[in-house]
Amino acid sequence: METQKATFGGGCFWGIEAAFRRIEGVVDTCAGYMGGDLENPSYEDVCTDMTGHAEVVQVDFDPEVVSFADLLESFWHMHDPTTLNRQGPDVGTQYRSVIFVHDDKQENEAVASRNAVDQSGRFAAPIVTRIEKASQFWRAEEYHQFENRPSGASCKI
Repeated sequence: METQKATFGGGCFWGIEAAFRRIEGVVDTCAGYMGGDLENPSYEDVCTDMTGHAEVVQVDFDPEVVSFADLLESFWHMHDPTTLNRQGPDVGTQYRSVIFVHDDKQENEAVASRNAVDQSGRFAAPIVTRIEKASQFWRAEEYHQFENRPSGASCKI
């Protein structure tokens, strides 16, 4: 099985990671940081809102079972893509709604999906989700990883 990567930011990584892990065809997930300019950032660094990183979930998926388009559709239901730099009580650019694309095909699909959702009337406000080229992924600390969190721990959105 050859997997592909997709990387999403939609607020605290715990909430969207739990949702992606329930999708058939998602092989693995990893909480981390992407999009900033500090090498090997820590959670404390990212929380300063000064590094440019977003809290993200990197998703390894089997494209024979679930498509990137399917993951995008799920992503729109996991968070509020109309709130700029915030999800629920979490505020700052590290909580921005963002899709980090790994190739031109993902970029084209992400732009088309965002435009379709924005024009659908599903949300009362405009979509503010950014689409950015994937950059260095920095794995979050082990205590942030799904398998190391207390049972039931998740973000409040």
